[in-house]
Amino acid sequence: MGGEFVDFLKDNKKWWLAPIIISILGLGLLVMLGGTAAAPFIYTLF
Repeated sequence: MGGEFVDFLKDNKKWWLAPIIISILGLGLLVMLGGTAAAPFIYTLF
């Protein structure tokens, strides 16, 4: 799936999408970790 996305970016010159996708994935990761035992460690960072 990641390879297809990179090919899409190369073929269509849509490199401005990459930071948006990375940001959304990062926020999703924070939300998932916020519901686990790692939550107290994440909250101390903010």
